[in-house]
Amino acid sequence: MTLAEQQAAVVRALVAGGEPPSGFDIAALSATSEALLRKRAGEVAQHDPMLRHWCGDNYRSLFLAWATDRPKVSTHADAAAFRAHLTETGVLVRRRWWQRTR
Repeated sequence: MTLAEQQAAVVRALVAGGEPPSGFDIAALSATSEALLRKRAGEVAQHDPMLRHWCGDNYRSLFLAWATDRPKVSTHADAAAFRAHLTETGVLVRRRWWQRTR
């Protein structure tokens, strides 16, 4: 395996749910991957604060479950795709300003 292939395997393990390459500390890779996902969740929440608000206390767990096997393209793309996912799964129901929640 070339150095480039090894580096790509490490990146896949960190940000795209890939298998950890041999010779790496699995616990360290897992901790780093989780930290990167939490950072990503924070970036999306900052980019789209209403999305964070609508999800309430479940925001982080919903985002982490959704993002675990999806590599980041951009914060804007993450926010749009996550919003679409929440809408498709019925977690997020868009309401018009004149509609009331009961």
